[in-house]
Amino acid sequence: MDVNAKILVVGDVRGRFKQLFSRVEQVNKKAGPFEILCCVGDFFGAEKQNEELIAYKNGFKHITVPTYILGPNKEEDKQHYEHLVDGEVCTNLTYLGKRGVYTLTSGVKIAYLSGVEAAGNAAGEHEFNKADVQAVRNSCLVSKNCATDYRGVDVLLTSQWPYGLQEAENAKASKLISFLCREIKPRYHFCAINGTYYESPPFRIPKDETTQFELCTRFISLADVGNATKAKYIYALSLKPVDKARLLDLVQKTTNEIPCPFIGLDMVGIVNKNETSESRQYFYDMDSSGNRKRHSEGGNRDKRPRIMQIDQDNCWFCLSSEKVEKHLIITVGERFYLALAKGPINSHHVLILSTKHVPCAAQLSTEDWEELDKFKTALRKLFKSLGQVVCFTERHYKTSHLIIDAVAFEEGYSWKIKHSFEDKAEEFNFEFETLPALTSAKMLPEMGPYFLAELPDDSTLITRQMKHFPLHFARFVACVLYFSKKIKKILIVYRDVFCSENLLNCDEKVNWKDCLLDNEEEKANVDEFRKLFAPFDFTDD
Repeated sequence: MDVNAKILVVGDVRGRFKQLFSRVEQVNKKAGPFEILCCVGDFFGAEKQNEELIAYKNGFKHITVPTYILGPNKEEDKQHYEHLVDGEVCTNLTYLGKRGVYTLTSGVKIAYLSGVEAAGNAAGEHEFNKADVQAVRNSCLVSKNCATDYRGVDVLLTSQWPYGLQEAENAKASKLISFLCREIKPRYHFCAINGTYYESPPFRIPKDETTQFELCTRFISLADVGNATKAKYIYALSLKPVDKARLLDLVQKTTNEIPCPFIGLDMVGIVNKNETSESRQYFYDMDSSGNRKRHSEGGNRDKRPRIMQIDQDNCWFCLSSEKVEKHLIITVGERFYLALAKGPINSHHVLILSTKHVPCAAQLSTEDWEELDKFKTALRKLFKSLGQVVCFTERHYKTSHLIIDAVAFEEGYSWKIKHSFEDKAEEFNFEFETLPALTSAKMLPEMGPYFLAELPDDSTLITRQMKHFPLHFARFVACVLYFSKKIKKILIVYRDVFCSENLLNCDEKVNWKDCLLDNEEEKANVDEFRKLFAPFDFTDD
């Protein structure tokens, strides 16, 4: 039975961090656990007020619920976002990015748009424009299976209000946000920055060419944290993801509905629905931690980090994307494909990747899981024929696309793998739980990040303690079986284990960028592995 996802949303924090996180801790103990806390509006305040965050950055105080914030709404606030690494302000406090779609482990889809509407076509660090709105819309619509089956998203987060609701009180409301809300049809739309709590009656957005359903939206504006009038600034949601909800629940009408406030709005000069965002396309590369950094086509680095932004056209791993390095592909199934790892630890380091955009194995359908298991079984048989064993790892943490790493070891090292993972976990101050062999997505956490390793003895190590988790952890443990060099303490996880002196003993391979091959070497390795895999390849059946 699917469990509802629990989410918290708060309005403008403006530096009142102690009050916010104390209140969230109380709510979480009483009504949690909550999967995520989302902050809309102004998160940072005056310089003196922002000093409250120092205790959380230094680890003297802890944030109990993973918290995600939107970007700046004022020019002077952009300084707080300029030097973030991978969006992380401190442990459990992360900047979502300028715009995108964030899918939780539970399946809840959260669309977000930071800043305020720009006066012209050019958008500053604290502003959004037509291209940003179109990008969010396209990211939401890309996952629908046919022309009329779109069900909307669960939540839309903006700081600025949409035009069409209480204009007298909101002279700076945005027609672009009205357009976005009308197009993506969120079940809940949260915003802030005007200092008042307001919850409108639900309204139904008429069907259009994207859906045959009239979907309902609930608009909620939240007040400032700690406001003098004690207006509501925190909102708790418990909902079943829109893709898992009964259709009847989505279309069933209530007695207090109002007409959709966005119907009949004059959008001339605001946005043309047939326009594309090709003029603002972006591409990604991976940094040394395996996370995406965005660049513009002109080549200038955009220093603002982004995470989990779903855009299949720009994803490095969605098979339909032009960004996929096709020469690395070994074989393609219906739902997954096998590819050589970029910057491999050894010539038998391969990846199993979903052909479409799926964030993690916990969200796989039964059919998806069956094909994934076929790939794993085929690789086990291949490596067994070579006198080797294989370890599969998945990191659902600061990633946006499901990637299963498969690294082979000589059979004699099989018994060392578990000990190496446990030793490195102790070094980085977290613990593993041991599970039996994975047989279903239901065995994985429904909510929150995780890391897992499927061992040759058919046991599974899993942790959800991501506070001290190094991003290349497994690689660090593995490389240790080859050379005998002293391991440096590098905060990068799955490679950490594989490269450790207990296993592959090659700490110089912890960072994938230090292992890059030229194009011809990659093609040669792919051809060699394809020949080895051919007797076990089920995709040609």
